[in-house]
Amino acid sequence: MHTSIAKHIQNHIHPSAIDMQKIFSILNEVSVSKGAFLLKPGTRVKHEYFVVKGCLKAYYMDGKGSKHILQFAVENWWIGDFEAFYNQGNSNLYIEAIEDAQLLSINHDALQVLYEDAPIFERYFRILITKAFISQQKRILSTQEKHTQERYLDFCKSYPSIENRVANYDIANYLGVTPENLSRVRKTLK
Repeated sequence: MHTSIAKHIQNHIHPSAIDMQKIFSILNEVSVSKGAFLLKPGTRVKHEYFVVKGCLKAYYMDGKGSKHILQFAVENWWIGDFEAFYNQGNSNLYIEAIEDAQLLSINHDALQVLYEDAPIFERYFRILITKAFISQQKRILSTQEKHTQERYLDFCKSYPSIENRVANYDIANYLGVTPENLSRVRKTLK
């Protein structure tokens, strides 16, 4: 399980073998079955999760009971309610397994100690957070500026090969369009 996260880390930073052992020592293996929830609103958030295998979605439900998908996470992606994790609060999100998933979790308190013991990991997580912020900003601008087809193509770049793993209605929800509109776009592109 540590091979995939080691490669992911080494794509962003170059820690020593000792530093790698430090992060491995605080990671815990977690299995989630398809349809099961990793997180629900109101739950105290103490962990972030690295996806070794599987696919998950993070979403919230508005006051009218409508679902709004914020993120999909596939292999080599991190997922969690990051606001609640960093602020040590309760979740506002659902995180649900779309497929059976194998994850590595990292505890908030253990991560703070890791930052002291191996400061290079503060850089690693800063890089990830910066990339996530940029991605979120691009998504907001895309929603405001681009047509459905352009947004769908951007989605395919961000999540290559995911369309065979995720239901059409979930992709449409993520893009903020109807499933029928997304089906028309897919037909046009084929």
